[in-house]
Amino acid sequence: MIKAEISDKELLTHLQKIHKDEMSMFVMAGGRIRGAFFNGTRMVNQMRANHHLGILETYILSQAYICAALLIPTMKGREHLLFRYETNGPAVGFSVEADSTGKVRGYLLQNPIPVEKELESWDLSPFFGEGTLTISRMGEGMKAPQTGVTPLVYKNISKDLALYFEQSEQTQTAFNTGIQFDEKGRVIGAGGMFLQVMPEAGGKTGKTTEQVENSQEDRKKEEEKLLLQVENAFKAMPSIGKWFSEGGNTEDVIYGLFREFNPSVVFNRNIVFDCPCSCEYYAGHIKHLPKQELNDIIKHDPDPIEIVCHNCASVYKINKSLLV
Repeated sequence: MIKAEISDKELLTHLQKIHKDEMSMFVMAGGRIRGAFFNGTRMVNQMRANHHLGILETYILSQAYICAALLIPTMKGREHLLFRYETNGPAVGFSVEADSTGKVRGYLLQNPIPVEKELESWDLSPFFGEGTLTISRMGEGMKAPQTGVTPLVYKNISKDLALYFEQSEQTQTAFNTGIQFDEKGRVIGAGGMFLQVMPEAGGKTGKTTEQVENSQEDRKKEEEKLLLQVENAFKAMPSIGKWFSEGGNTEDVIYGLFREFNPSVVFNRNIVFDCPCSCEYYAGHIKHLPKQELNDIIKHDPDPIEIVCHNCASVYKINKSLLV
């Protein structure tokens, strides 16, 4: 990948002052709930620079990147994931990839997004019409990806992603993202949080059927109470984008917001905007095209051949001499 230069000195000074980009993964409530809290301010700014995005485009793709990053804790072993939103609205959608190494990349299906009038709010539903949300997972050793598709109900990326987990994976999950712009349209804070209820371990108890049923009923009531309390704490979260823009870190929120549930940060990890593309990769791909197609490219296309990577907008110029 070729990283675009961020030349805005005021933005660069701000990025140097705030807390570093990182994801804190944590568990709480005796292991019943896991979560992740992610500061992705620098990731978002690099993404914006590479893709040359306006404010609306940045707002949409930033949420997609942050949600994709928050899916990394759900991966098992070496895994690659595609998160895609396809709609019949003006924004059309996006395609974002993430992998277990902590790399995120992807693009808008429509850039720039047509806007008929000045934005009055950050409600994205007018830009997302009817459509689908798709998640495809490719794990190590798998011959084909596991794919789940759900309709867009909320036209809200975080809410539709939570609905996907409820319908496709039967798991209670919540997402919250925040993007903070300054008065000049710079992204000065960006991040998100993910919470997920973990399934209870099964096993034989040695109790009578009546005792088991009573015990299950008691556990159900306790869990409903717990989830309501966690939900209320989750809703009380400060604006994530503003929090990070003012220098806040991840662990202060985790240990403060969820203190009654005894949270414990398991580890912190880096998440970055990165793409495995390269000039050599694309040259190799072209060289392996059918001979007739390759000869046609060599004969008629300009030299050097220009290739643009969708996922990171890197531009590669490939000399024809490398293809023969």
